Amino acid sequence: MSSDDAILAVNGLGKKFGDFAAVHDVSFTMRAGAIFGFLGPNGAGKTTTIKMLAGLLKPDSGTITIGGHTMAAAPLTCKGMTGYIPDRPYLYDKLTGHEFLQFMASLYELPAEKFARSQRFLELFDLTPWQHHLVESYSHGMRQKLIMTSAFMLDAPLLVVDEPMVGLDPKSARLVKELFKEQAGRGRAIFLSTHSLEIAEELCDTIAIIVNGRLRCLGTLEELRRQASRSDSDLEEIFLELTGTYELQEVIRALRREEP
Repeated sequence: MSSDDAILAVNGLGKKFGDFAAVHDVSFTMRAGAIFGFLGPNGAGKTTTIKMLAGLLKPDSGTITIGGHTMAAAPLTCKGMTGYIPDRPYLYDKLTGHEFLQFMASLYELPAEKFARSQRFLELFDLTPWQHHLVESYSHGMRQKLIMTSAFMLDAPLLVVDEPMVGLDPKSARLVKELFKEQAGRGRAIFLSTHSLEIAEELCDTIAIIVNGRLRCLGTLEELRRQASRSDSDLEEIFLELTGTYELQEVIRALRREEP
């Protein structure tokens, strides 16, 4: 895919903290309607990459292009085209859920008729009875569902998601997966970072694995199988092989053999 056809194009992205290169020369593209899985061990550079995509961190090198606009030249335009769901949502405790959604709508200059979409997601997430309660009374899972409601409400072309299932009960987690599929079917591009390999295997068209700040591999599940030389393996085995932690499975097998 050429960068001209992509909703998101990342080229040579890099970020350092002092002498430590958190992200080094990362490049990929995403088309509209795709779900892109971004995987890696702890400390691999996932969150740093996500914050750069969301415009919260400035890259030291490389470019981020969203809908034909570069983050460096047109940051407000790029942010306006991006919905962001962080792993630890920061919300204003002294606002009600409804007021928070109004605040988000005002930031994105969302028309009233589009703001009305929020009611559908509040109902789906069982938040309608809570929408006029202060956010400080919300559980972590409810906060997560409120931030998701705001992101889905915006209907931006690109949705950047970091660990969406944290704090969600099984019903809500299933609903979120179905919503991701629905949103992708409507042409939204979804950049999804998750530690759940089952979710990535179920949802993602393309999967990238980052290790020590560098992309270790990129492709469909079948292409990753070929790269890992494991033609019949699931994503967990491929991930362990490509991240250099495959010996963990040998340890697990040894422990099982030792069980009485």
